[in-house]
Amino acid sequence: MIIIRSAGLKPARHRHAMKIFIIIPCYNEARYLAKVIESAKPYGQVLVVDDGSVDNSAAVAEASGAIVLKHFINRGQGASLETGDRFAYGQGAEAVVHFDADGQHLAAEIPSVLEPILTGEAEVVFGSRFLSGKNSKIPWFKKWLILKPAVVFQNYLLKLKLTDAHNGFRALSSRALGKIFITQDGMAHPSEIIEQVKKAGLKYKEVPVTILYKEFGQGFAGGLKILKDLFFSKINNK
Repeated sequence: MIIIRSAGLKPARHRHAMKIFIIIPCYNEARYLAKVIESAKPYGQVLVVDDGSVDNSAAVAEASGAIVLKHFINRGQGASLETGDRFAYGQGAEAVVHFDADGQHLAAEIPSVLEPILTGEAEVVFGSRFLSGKNSKIPWFKKWLILKPAVVFQNYLLKLKLTDAHNGFRALSSRALGKIFITQDGMAHPSEIIEQVKKAGLKYKEVPVTILYKEFGQGFAGGLKILKDLFFSKINNK
């Protein structure tokens, strides 16, 4: 991993004057990235982790004013978030927000995701597309054959009751950053984060968020891969 741009680091300030980093893992998302960065900039210092992209994502992110970290090879979204988390923690972040690069999340909802941390109600906040009040038009196939089974399986294995699984929109406090370390490089990391929240006894909360579906996503095979990674990581940790 190399740092492409970090000079003159002056994290943007939230209305509560906290040092907040918006961490955006990125793999070949140049077509959406500038718009995503611009939308997130009012809410914190944007930190893009370019995960071995072969397009010009890193250059777009740098031109848009983000701090850019780069993996030499494509390692996966979990690895990218861990790289971003460690950098932000080392810079004294008081909170971080995980935010996707593909435009599916709404930056205007960042304050509501951060609010439970700012008020001390929670140390980790999970976005949920299934809570009332938000209109995420989830493709039928993805909802019932991937997401809903993943929620049931996740809650059964981890002994928690959450309404969503593998939603990349979340926030972590500084204390949570010091206790959560992502070892699942790929797409099983959301369930790993939840498991570590439980083990560390961190306070958590779900808040409703909107997901804008531009494309179908990872598909049924990708969903099975997530469940397999979660299952075997659970066995290996016993």
